[in-house]
Amino acid sequence: MKVTLGLLQHACSANPQENLDRALALARDAAGQGAQIICTQELFRSEYFCQSEDHANFALAESIPGPTTDAFCRFAEAHGVVVVASLFERRAPGLYHNSAAVVDADGTLLGIYRKMHIPDDPQFYEKFYFTPGDLGFRAWETRYGRIGVLICWDQWYPEAARLTALQGAEILFYPTAIGWMPSEKAEFGAIQHDSWETIQRSHAIANGCYVASVNRIGHEAPAGGEGLEFWGQSFVAGTSGEIIAKAAVDREEVLLAEVDLAKIDVTRTHWPFLRDRRVDVFGDLTRRFID
Repeated sequence: MKVTLGLLQHACSANPQENLDRALALARDAAGQGAQIICTQELFRSEYFCQSEDHANFALAESIPGPTTDAFCRFAEAHGVVVVASLFERRAPGLYHNSAAVVDADGTLLGIYRKMHIPDDPQFYEKFYFTPGDLGFRAWETRYGRIGVLICWDQWYPEAARLTALQGAEILFYPTAIGWMPSEKAEFGAIQHDSWETIQRSHAIANGCYVASVNRIGHEAPAGGEGLEFWGQSFVAGTSGEIIAKAAVDREEVLLAEVDLAKIDVTRTHWPFLRDRRVDVFGDLTRRFID
């Protein structure tokens, strides 16, 4: 079965409604070009507010179901497409998550994934805002295949990709907001980006599945200071880690990529990593460190 993916790469403003309208317009463009599964970038309804710790930013959150999922459920039904939409979820007073909603092609909200790994680094102060996910790693059967969703910092953890793939996920989607600190770009920029792309391509190789990573573009400094320069370069990797499609560094783009789900079985029978896993000796993976 061949499926066309559509990744929505764009800049974000301080206006949530403007960002939603932009994402819906790009999604219509993607659907018009044949995309069957469409994915937004991480927290697309706002600028990346985690660059500072500011209680006022909690006002950006919304419930699921809520306005954004309602809009994408209507969109999915009207266009017959699957949608993965990243949201700042208000679960209850004082309880917030970095989440992604999965909507099937008939407009049904299939479920949500809550980001499991929460960073706390300079200009990525996510622990101030987000409670770690408590729904585990999940995969959903959609009209166009079985998909899994992980979010940004989850990208660096092979365990997350593996556990999602073991639930039958044929495509791993990674909504993302990652970029350079302008003062570090000259010295560390190339290696930072190369590491980011390499680790995700390795998930495709190790699990014999497709990986789709969608990132934002533009320079954002909502808290002042040097801000972040997002590096774009959304991409889709094939079942052997090869780059199938890749977006620009600094240009708004609907990145389309056709993937052949039949290749998953072919790859896994020729590179039988799942067959040869020594699950009987992996118990120590649940330990923080082996002293």
